[in-house]
Amino acid sequence: MNVFQILPELNSGGVERGTVEFGRELVRRGHASTVVSAGGRQVARLEAEGSEHIQLPVHRKSLLSLQWVRPLRRLLVERKPDIVHVRSRVPAWLAWLAWRNMPAQARPHLVSTFHGMYSVNAYSAVMARGERIIAISAAVRDYIIENYPGADPETIRLIHRGVDAAEFCHGFMPSPQWREAFFQANPGLVNKRLLLMPGRLSRWKGQLDFIALMAELRRRGIVDIHGLVVGSSDGAKQQYERELRTAVQAGGLQDSVSFLGHRNDMKELYAIADIVYNLSNRPEPFGRTVTEALSIGTPVIAYDRGGPAEVLRDCFPPGLADPATLATVTMDVLSQAPAIALKQHYLLSTQVAKTIATYEELL
Repeated sequence: MNVFQILPELNSGGVERGTVEFGRELVRRGHASTVVSAGGRQVARLEAEGSEHIQLPVHRKSLLSLQWVRPLRRLLVERKPDIVHVRSRVPAWLAWLAWRNMPAQARPHLVSTFHGMYSVNAYSAVMARGERIIAISAAVRDYIIENYPGADPETIRLIHRGVDAAEFCHGFMPSPQWREAFFQANPGLVNKRLLLMPGRLSRWKGQLDFIALMAELRRRGIVDIHGLVVGSSDGAKQQYERELRTAVQAGGLQDSVSFLGHRNDMKELYAIADIVYNLSNRPEPFGRTVTEALSIGTPVIAYDRGGPAEVLRDCFPPGLADPATLATVTMDVLSQAPAIALKQHYLLSTQVAKTIATYEELL
């Protein structure tokens, strides 16, 4: 098959990383993989792993982006993909407008993935216009059925986002060189139990809850712990980062919480952490960090809502919490972490197989 994936950019983020991984897996199975985006730091990896990248500014939420409908249609006519797979709303609009005016017998099949619980309006409704609609969790599938009456439930396929078990392998240990460099750069973390809070610095992601948790654990006499906040604060989110740092200072937690910024060594950080957290204050569609950490064998604690709760109910029920029980659940897991059993349907190999099967239905 000749598969085009279209998304805004290829920088950080779960959708972007998943697109790159899926492109690699398509190539491994003998298919042609092309990604259309505005570019970004992951383009080099994408191309090194065998996919082609075509740079178009399909990321801007502006009516001016409509000027790219015709160039995109010409691209589809010239390159003749079998599948066009859209992963975000602006690119989905551009792709759908280009696609719908192609002759029916000559146009590719259109697939969309709901990577989020999008706002319910005409702008988001384009994600329900694919010939097949992929929901990345049961929570997202139910959201689509409840809020998008134009989406035929028969076209929806539940395909969980999969973790690469070869990369995030169970029992992985960082190299001695990595450990030495990391703890030399962060000497205050030596001999501490590490609590890891990964995710973009955004208010809804729950970093303030994590800082409050660190304060509560100290109040309960748990002093051999250190919190690691991992994630960047691009653009408008810089004010939120300042708010987080102020909260750390106000709680007297300067020696108990560190901000590590954007990192490219998440696998190593999962491996040295005693617990990984997902504390989003609204339902998340999935939560990639949850399956990555569980795959390595590190316990995860998340609020009992949305996609992360779905994963924990399947694979690590003791990690389910709410704001009132967060500290108690943390202490229980620190005292004796129960066994983790990551189910087959959360693996990348399963995701790839189910997605290719969805393509083949259409072909």
